[in-house]
Amino acid sequence: MSLIIMILLLSFLILIHEAGHFLAARALGIKVDKFGFGLPFGPTLWSKKVGGVEILIHACLLGGYVAFPDDDKDSDLPSDSKDRFTNRPVWQRMIVISAGVISNVITAILLVILTASIWGKLPSGNYQIFVNKIAVAKSASVWDSGMQKNDRIVSINGSKITNTYAISLYSKNSARYDGKVDKRTVDKTLKELEKLNSNLDPFQTFSAGISIKLPANKEVIEQPLKISDEALKGYTIYKNNETHLTKAQLDLKKSIKPDAKYLVSDGTVTLHDLAYALSDGLKPLNITVERNGKLVNLKTIYPDKNGLIGIMMKSKEDLIKTSNPVAIVSQSCKYIWEQTYMLLYGLWQLFTGKIPAKDLHGIVVIAKIGSDVIHNSGLFSGLLLTAMISMDLALVNFLPIPALDGGHFMFLCIEKLRGKPLKPEHMENITTIFFLLLIVFMFLVIFNDVYALVKHQL
Repeated sequence: MSLIIMILLLSFLILIHEAGHFLAARALGIKVDKFGFGLPFGPTLWSKKVGGVEILIHACLLGGYVAFPDDDKDSDLPSDSKDRFTNRPVWQRMIVISAGVISNVITAILLVILTASIWGKLPSGNYQIFVNKIAVAKSASVWDSGMQKNDRIVSINGSKITNTYAISLYSKNSARYDGKVDKRTVDKTLKELEKLNSNLDPFQTFSAGISIKLPANKEVIEQPLKISDEALKGYTIYKNNETHLTKAQLDLKKSIKPDAKYLVSDGTVTLHDLAYALSDGLKPLNITVERNGKLVNLKTIYPDKNGLIGIMMKSKEDLIKTSNPVAIVSQSCKYIWEQTYMLLYGLWQLFTGKIPAKDLHGIVVIAKIGSDVIHNSGLFSGLLLTAMISMDLALVNFLPIPALDGGHFMFLCIEKLRGKPLKPEHMENITTIFFLLLIVFMFLVIFNDVYALVKHQL
């Protein structure tokens, strides 16, 4: 049922978008031939002519369209007829083209205000994360840290924690012996090796049989990671800038016994490589928790080889009350602004290549996630998600890409500046190319969606 509700909500957004184009055209007295719900691929499920407009519902529901007489090459309308869309003033065509986007923006705003009014609250996007249980062997460092059940995790390595993803990201990238080291730790280890072996050149390959003195404590503590707030909130993908050990350095690390005082060279060893091998150690997590209203700095915790610290968590989202008209409007505007900023930031990450193609998802995953949200968090959370999908649909559609509303709007801007339109055949060729690219992109996204579902990645 949750999935059906989400599909209906998504279909509603498509219908609203196309209705925006349709109503704007009719308000300006522009003739419309067809109003299509879905794309004209495959069979047409239903059609009926109403008020001179043919209403169609297609089997492929992944879209919609409004068709003007200009779109029909066999139309018997004279080329100079005012009923043709292309013969209307530029400003009228701009209104019709942008009306779909405007409809989606208005819908997003109304859905948020409706939710704030009926539900009486809105999500803040920030969560309080509590320790529910320490679920790991007594030998783990978390037991020595002083952490207790019901502690609220406030910060890790100086970063404010507002979601469970942030904790997992820090923990996963702080796994011990992960084959990655930071330069500061390597430099510190190299200085210690040089001090113990002052007669050896750090970059010289030592002959076989040469003994190299090792530090007494081989359990190196690396520098704590610092992850940006954008990555912790999921706005951008975290990229670890540490240096990966080479295969030779990894093999060297494995060959060193914990109680060894010397390393006998096999003819391939340098102090430089040895410093890298020894620097792959423990990565600290310096955690601050709130307990009984007071901040407590725990003793350092070191995740295991799998990047786990051994706790089960529970979260509680901070909700903002919207109990009066002023709060409803102000908090709705704040919520929409913050979510729209996140959408714009995501688009920027996509176009700058910071989000890989394999992480792009579309209608299938949206329906799946949306149904999960409705099932787990209720209809109001589903409405808020629908509002943001509507805003995302508006933003994406208004990108200056031919075959999208933004591309058509761009052509109209060029026409206004030039005083005449581009040649129809040129616009048609450009639009066709980008439309085909858009179809390929849609298939890629759908493939990612299906693959993610089959592999249980969502």
